[in-house]
Amino acid sequence: MTQRASASYRRGARFAGTVIAAHGRHYLVALENGSAMLQCFPRGKKSEVAVGDYVSYEQESADQGVLVEIGERRNLLYRSDQFKSKLFAANLDQLLIVLATEPHFSEDLLGRALIAAEAHGLKSLIVLNKIDVEGALPLARERLAPYRELGYTVIELSAKMMPGDVHPQLDARLKDRSTILLGQSGMGKSTLVNLLVPDADAATREISSALNSGRHTTTFTRLYHLPDGGALIDSPGFQEFGLHHLTEGQLERAFADFRPYLGHCRFYNCHHLHEPGCAMLEAVEAGKIRPERHALYAQLIHEASQIVR
Repeated sequence: MTQRASASYRRGARFAGTVIAAHGRHYLVALENGSAMLQCFPRGKKSEVAVGDYVSYEQESADQGVLVEIGERRNLLYRSDQFKSKLFAANLDQLLIVLATEPHFSEDLLGRALIAAEAHGLKSLIVLNKIDVEGALPLARERLAPYRELGYTVIELSAKMMPGDVHPQLDARLKDRSTILLGQSGMGKSTLVNLLVPDADAATREISSALNSGRHTTTFTRLYHLPDGGALIDSPGFQEFGLHHLTEGQLERAFADFRPYLGHCRFYNCHHLHEPGCAMLEAVEAGKIRPERHALYAQLIHEASQIVR
């Protein structure tokens, strides 16, 4: 892990770096040359900074800086409802969502994460963890079969019981890419991170200390550099994934199974909900699109239409 920023600084001088951790309004920035890290805060009350952002900052003291500018982003992954948004990370290449045979994973959250990835141009990997729980494995495979059919990669492993299988299955897929790791609590994300990132626990403790004045916390998003190149961004477990910020057009294009039917409806402004001559509804009726997928689309359209008054 890098060292804290040195006491030799010029107050007000501007520097460049990458945000490697975030907790509330506390951000940890890795300096451009990778030699040190510095705790930084945004100017003003509102912050739109995300882990993975390239930023400019002004050093205020030996161990503190102020963020003054966010560099151009390739993308920004976040979730939102009509009240607020929660940033995950910026400048990503792919999403890796961790599921488990048990506890029971939420197919609704899986669908939403995949749609968010599609909408932001990210490749998706699905990891089914805890395959050693043989009694729960057939049902988990059955639930994931439709996603395999849609072309999503599903990787089966047991990070805790068969750790030797993790690197052969994941290293090449993570190399030289920026990957965000998402999953509900209890799916085994921490075990996976500890296998993929050397000294991850020590790095987490150091980041936690630098972020929060010595008080240990695990409820923060952090970026780890992988030994063979690339970055793994781990975020806290979540139980909801609103996509209020996506437009109707973005949503329909983010469903991989909808794309063959786009542009074939009777009406050019079809909402794919109740309209006559809708190619999407006809595909659902013919068994070419799963009813559950269309139901998720309808739910997301409904959520996006909610306005706070």
